Order: sequence, then structure tokens, then C-alpha cells
Amino acid sequence: MEEKQILTVSASPHVKSTATTRRIMLDVIIALIPAAFAGVTVFGLRAALVIAVCVLSSVMFEYLSRRLMKRDCTVGDLSAVVTGLLLAFNLPVSIPLWMCVVGAFAAIVVVKQFFGGLGQNFANPAITARIVLLVSFASAMTGFTSPVAGGVDAVSTATPLNILSSADGTSVAQLVANGELPSLLKMFLGVRAGCIGETCAAALLLGGVYLLARGVIKPAIPFSFIGTVAVISLFASRFDLTWTAYELLGGGLLLGAFFMATDYATSPVNTGGKIVFGVGCGILTAVIRLYGSLPEGVSYSILLMNIACPLIEKLTQPKYFGFIKSKKKKEGKAA
Repeated sequence: MEEKQILTVSASPHVKSTATTRRIMLDVIIALIPAAFAGVTVFGLRAALVIAVCVLSSVMFEYLSRRLMKRDCTVGDLSAVVTGLLLAFNLPVSIPLWMCVVGAFAAIVVVKQFFGGLGQNFANPAITARIVLLVSFASAMTGFTSPVAGGVDAVSTATPLNILSSADGTSVAQLVANGELPSLLKMFLGVRAGCIGETCAAALLLGGVYLLARGVIKPAIPFSFIGTVAVISLFASRFDLTWTAYELLGGGLLLGAFFMATDYATSPVNTGGKIVFGVGCGILTAVIRLYGSLPEGVSYSILLMNIACPLIEKLTQPKYFGFIKSKKKKEGKAA
């Protein structure tokens, strides 16, 4: 008697991977831990409170919105935790806690769940929520404070990018000598004014290397993003390496390049598209910084490129195997 064999037919792709959404999000959380630790160390326990409120609010809105929409609960995939962390990293430590809740609502409910949930959002939720808060509560979102030993100084101060944009020809060396600008070492270690998770370049680079080593992200977007800003900054400063270094370490460039521009749902899939996406983010960031009224442009550049992502995908989509380009018929050719 012949043994019956069951033939299973399924749709492509047939390549399987052990990577799950939860595993990927857990890797991102691990990569963000150094920056979270640095933020709490520099800005004090208030930073930990802001992070906790953003994460808990994001998880709560994820659960409630899924229940109200009668969809499967997706809290367990940890994507809401990642969104909460990234939102907190884009906020100043002095922000009122109720604004953190408003930001979490905008990120999870409006940007993510209204469009179908994880993988169907048109833009990065944390980036969009930051812009919503910046437009709605500009004073609170730009009220940066100086980090001091043992906590946060109550005196408001300007960020390094604010200082550079209003230097009026004063050299970087003079700004550092006058105490107006922190040293490059302090910039690298995060001892400067700014948002909670964007100040410590060392922690962000460590997290970025971890994601690259784990294969969670590809180098195309972060390298092309940062590289484009570096090149434009070099030319704009007449090849002043110090000024360029401040441009790279200041603001949210590293945070945006490694953790937000690389969002799977809102960035291109193929390598060519990723490079175009990263270069576009870099150009927009540099142009806003150099010629815009705002000293920072990372959030706006990523959001604009998120919107342009479908077009980039279409223009850079590789031809499928066996594709033959059709020849156009010459006009006037006799039949």
C-alpha cells in the first residue's frame, strides 16, 4: 500500500526566519538601554519618570485601542514599548507629564492604530508625535535645561545647535573657550542640553552597532543619512572639521539615523531605495539646519521622507528575474 503524501501549497515568500516581531523589538529595546541609562545619569530621575510615563501610556493606548476596535491584542509584540521609549527620547526632561500622555496618544492611536496597526502606519509614530507636540506646545518642547551633577539645573539653556546657529561668525573654538559651547568630549558623552535620549553619542553609537551586528537594521540608511549631513556640513563650514563634528554630535541626528529612519514600515525595502531615503533625510536635515528658522531638522526630514517612501520604492524597485525590456515601435515604420 502506497504511503500518502500531503502536498502543502502556500503563497510566497517561502524563505523562513526565526526572527519574530517580538524578537526584533526586544533587540531595539536592548539597543536603547545605554541611551536611556545615559539620559537618567545626565538629567536625573525626572528623565526616568518621563520615560516610564511615555512607555506605560503607549502600552495602555495600544491595549485600549485594539480592544475598542475589536482587534487582536498586540501589546505582547513590544512595539508599543519601543514607540514609548523613542517618544521619551525625543522630549526634554522638563516637559509636563500630561504632555507625554498626549504624545503617546498621537503616536499609538492616531498614527499607528487608525491606519491598521504595526506595519501599516505611513510615518514613524514617535517622530510624528514629537512634531505634534512641538507644534502644539512649542515652549515646553524647547525648554531645555542644563545637566549638572546630581540632577538638572532649573535654569533654561540653549542646545549646542541653537548656539551654533546664532554664533554670528564667532568661531567654535572661541565659543568653547567662552563656556558657551560644551567640549567635543562632553558632546560625545552627552553632558549637554537637549532631549533625554539624543545627547549621549557614545550610547547611541553603541546601540546602533548592536542593531547592525544583530542584523536588525542595514547600514545603508544610517550611513547615507549621517554621511550626507557630514559632507554638506563640511562644505558649508569651508571644511571646518570641528564645526562639522558638532553638527554630527548635536541634535537628534544619531538617534534619528539609527533608530527612527530605519523603521521597517516607513522606509524602503531594497538597498537602492534605502540609500536614496538616507541621502534625502540628510539633505533635508542639513538644509533646515543651515537655512531654516529651526536649528534642528531631523524629525521633519524623516517625516517628509516617510511620506515619499512609496514613490522611492516604485522608482528603485529592482527588475524581476527574466525581465525583458520591451522595444518601442518606431514611429512611421511600415507595417
